[in-house]
Amino acid sequence: MKRITLAFSLFALALTGCNNKQTSQTSQDNSEKQETISVQKPTVFVTREITPEAIVKMYQALGREATGRIAVKISTGESEKTGYLRPNMLKPLIDTLASVEGNSVAIVECNTAYAGTRNTTEAHWEAIKERGFLEIAKVDIMDEEGDMRIPVEDTTHIKYDIVGSHLKNYDFMINLAHFKGHQMAGLGGVLKNASIGVGSSSGKAYIHTAGYTEKVEELWEHVDNQDGFVESMAAAAQAVHNYFDGGKKILYISVMYKMSIDCDCNGNPQEPIIADYGILASLDPVALDQACYDIVSKIHNDEHNNNQPLLDRIAQQHGTHIMEWGEKIGLGSREYNLVSVDK
Repeated sequence: MKRITLAFSLFALALTGCNNKQTSQTSQDNSEKQETISVQKPTVFVTREITPEAIVKMYQALGREATGRIAVKISTGESEKTGYLRPNMLKPLIDTLASVEGNSVAIVECNTAYAGTRNTTEAHWEAIKERGFLEIAKVDIMDEEGDMRIPVEDTTHIKYDIVGSHLKNYDFMINLAHFKGHQMAGLGGVLKNASIGVGSSSGKAYIHTAGYTEKVEELWEHVDNQDGFVESMAAAAQAVHNYFDGGKKILYISVMYKMSIDCDCNGNPQEPIIADYGILASLDPVALDQACYDIVSKIHNDEHNNNQPLLDRIAQQHGTHIMEWGEKIGLGSREYNLVSVDK
């Protein structure tokens, strides 16, 4: 009887050891799988072609179909001297989106917070008409009837994001940016287009002053916190990203052409001294802006290119900090896989 009991005990011990080993192996496999998932980098697609059709190609490459009430966020440009995306560049994308049954499409913008051609709704409508946008699509100045607050995850500086009230009228957003420099932010890409671009006039003042004031008339007295401003931009961009179903109903495209050191909000920008590069697109806005910056950084200077003034402008304004902060707060990743769609 003792022999039987001893044999059973040894068998049970061996079985326990086997199970423990199997459990340990399973845990290790799961851990390795989780690690693989956690380090997976977002994809940034690129084409060297800069045409209206290429914008459509980049939209399709992302594999995320825009449906329902679609907002195409662009900059309408402060003057014809700027590099804003012209209506002829946008029309094929607008037509592609509108051709799907059940979709409605509008080009969307908000008023500015500085004196110029777009600081009032009346003036902005004149600019929109002069630029020819109404000839290709419905246009919506989202803060024409006021603004609204949407929540932010990062409350370091701003406690909410103030956007045009018409944002609530849309189910999906295509953030279509012109990549270039920016007088105050250093660089203007999709993060700038989502934050300052979607912000109402009051929202722009709130972001620029890192949460100090919502009053446009007080804006220029309180723009002395540069890093706070840039960090507020990242927080506001995340708020807009999250507003669209946690980022599942928004995508990002950036056109790298006419890359002046100045933004399209400057009616008299410096002439670009970098050759046009191409179009990039991603579902991750941080990765997209980072990829655009990396491309500019690696441009070989010759008789056609001088990237130093733009890099100097970005450095002077701590422009890359928006990607650093965006990654820190969980908006996206500064690491990415760059994938060409060109044959």
